Amino acid sequence: MHNDHKEKGVLRSLDYWTILIYVALLIFGWMSVCGASYTYGDTNLLSLDSRSGMQIVWIGTSLVLALVLLLLDERIYETFSFVTYGVLLLLLFATIFNPHSIKGSHSWLVLGPLRLQPAEFAKFATALALAKFMGKYGYDIHRNKDFLLTLAIIFVPMVCIVLQRETGSALVYLAFFLMLYREGMTGSVLFTGLAMVVYFVVGIRYAEPTMLNNSTQIGPFVVLLLIQVFSSALVGIYCRNWREALWCMGISLAITLACVLFSLFVIPFDLFWVQLSLCVVLIVWLVLRGFGTTLRNYWWIAAFTIGSLAFYNTADYALNNLLEKHQRTRINVLLGLVEDPKGVGYNVHQSEIAIGSGGLEGKGFLNGTQTKLKYVPEQDTDFIFCTVGEEEGFVGAAGVLLLFLALILRLIHLSERQPSVFGRVYGYCVLSIFLIHVFINVGMVLGLTPVIGIPLPFFSYGGSSLWGFTLLLFIFLRIDAERNLTKGN
Repeated sequence: MHNDHKEKGVLRSLDYWTILIYVALLIFGWMSVCGASYTYGDTNLLSLDSRSGMQIVWIGTSLVLALVLLLLDERIYETFSFVTYGVLLLLLFATIFNPHSIKGSHSWLVLGPLRLQPAEFAKFATALALAKFMGKYGYDIHRNKDFLLTLAIIFVPMVCIVLQRETGSALVYLAFFLMLYREGMTGSVLFTGLAMVVYFVVGIRYAEPTMLNNSTQIGPFVVLLLIQVFSSALVGIYCRNWREALWCMGISLAITLACVLFSLFVIPFDLFWVQLSLCVVLIVWLVLRGFGTTLRNYWWIAAFTIGSLAFYNTADYALNNLLEKHQRTRINVLLGLVEDPKGVGYNVHQSEIAIGSGGLEGKGFLNGTQTKLKYVPEQDTDFIFCTVGEEEGFVGAAGVLLLFLALILRLIHLSERQPSVFGRVYGYCVLSIFLIHVFINVGMVLGLTPVIGIPLPFFSYGGSSLWGFTLLLFIFLRIDAERNLTKGN
């Protein structure tokens, strides 16, 4: 009777707004799978021989899974978090040696007619492990040992997934850094990551174009100037000395301007060496300034400057020698270095045509021409959002994005009201995963982010992703329901 009473209490204390959003996304997702997989002349969308019929099976099993997760005792998730994480790590490691290759990837376990992707389930296991570890007594994210172990929990599954040749799925795990930032990680880590992206894009995109009578390449010039500006700004932020920061920035810009004018009107020469010399002088000054004060942040900024130089000078090598050929081509297409509408850029080109043809209100359910004629590859998985844009138009696409926004905002609200670190950390892990999936998937369909092949939550066809996202969401809803029960008692 006690268990029955508790189950009824759990069901009463659930956040039904989030569940309503979940159900709405499932419905719109199924309609999108229908539109993407439908061919003219089909008469039965519910047949198990069709993708739309099988998606109903995945949705049904997901709803059963959601109910089971809600009825389980909340303490199970915290108690067995490390065990779950360990089991998924073993599965990820075993999958590396999987003889079955699907589209060049070894990330799938084939069990007869059933195919499972452990990387999708490892997300919730990693989130639970992070929540358990960071929720322990005495944990301090600013303590080097604790922070390094936290990073290890994130990066170990990432390495396994990369070895499965699923780089896109591995990059999703970087979303956990948003949670770390919420839990007190210094913002310099996120800033460093953003700076590296800027260096890479600017340096690679403008590596060849020149300026000042073809004497200076734009990419190296701009990147080295940005390194000086960023490092000077960090002096003001982390050393709390904006006077020194403005002096550093002003001297750097003044010398750069003087050299630009000299090269333009007197003797043309390569300004790269001037910028590199200024970076070296800045590093020397930061190191010496660190010796002259008890504040060691000057040394950390010097390390940032050195790391920025090292990263920029190895970015081109990494792009051309470490990445796979198709990954390299995708990045070059995204940056506009290569026009390949019939090759690697074909998917994005066709998806943009499909979305654009939808107009304001779309062509109507099952009436999309680009998708019906199968012009868009992977249109019911990675590129399913183009079906939404074509059939439902701008209004439907905006409505779907608003639903995802509502889900993210609701998860933020639920995470912030958790009484335990375990619940809050897990909640932010969940919303970070959803946020990165939506951002990258929609971005790659619109040609704004690289094509890395990750599903759109609750929309892309398949059981592994749908079950994985359901596990993530409903474990958190069960944790939140327990919070309400505790408050009620």
